[in-house]
Amino acid sequence: MSEQSPTHKPSYKRVLLKISGEALMGDQGYGLHPPTVARIAQEVKSVHDLGVEICMVIGGGNIFRGLQGSAQGMERATADYMGMLATVMNALGMQAALEELGLHCRVISAIRMDEVAEPYIRRRAVRHLEKKRIIIFAAGTGNPYFTTDTAATLRANEMNCEAIFKGTKVDGVYDKDPKKHADAKRYDTVTYDEVLQKHLGVMDASAIALARDNDLPIIVFSLDEPGGFRGILAGDGTYTRVHG
Repeated sequence: MSEQSPTHKPSYKRVLLKISGEALMGDQGYGLHPPTVARIAQEVKSVHDLGVEICMVIGGGNIFRGLQGSAQGMERATADYMGMLATVMNALGMQAALEELGLHCRVISAIRMDEVAEPYIRRRAVRHLEKKRIIIFAAGTGNPYFTTDTAATLRANEMNCEAIFKGTKVDGVYDKDPKKHADAKRYDTVTYDEVLQKHLGVMDASAIALARDNDLPIIVFSLDEPGGFRGILAGDGTYTRVHG
């Protein structure tokens, strides 16, 4: 990965990074793996050091997933609220890792829990970004039946982000699972409608529709590739751009 020169302007000034809760597990089967959390925090810092304003949404699937809970007989709304609380735990873990690196970070929860996180107030959140603080949006949208993908797209629009960066295990969007099919084809670019029509699994349909309606590009890249997040901002790297 080539280093960015000091004079090179980042591709975007304000972005939202969406990662799954599973990304924090490392090789464990559940929970948070502190070295993995620290590595992701370092990736975030490398982009923050470029002057990019960053907000984040982290899923909760490493601790509890609402859909799985409801599939086992639990009421869906209750299961989803449990999943939202899991995202708060992940957000606090990431906040600690970022602060360990000397960054200023705020966790903002859609469900009020004032002792551990700020309530969501849009203008205050925007001000945090303007002050170069990293924001982690937790508890999804605060409503059951909505995924953290939808929450990420909603918050990215509210914060006037220029793109959503979706960190995954693979370096873009493929026509089929590249880990199972050697002939899987990676897209350099793909439209929102193609993602929906071909069920490419970038984000759920509500999130894709919300991004499409507001012309918000989604950059899908590998969070496992060291320097990948920074590299894309520097105009390098491998990724798929979802656009109109």
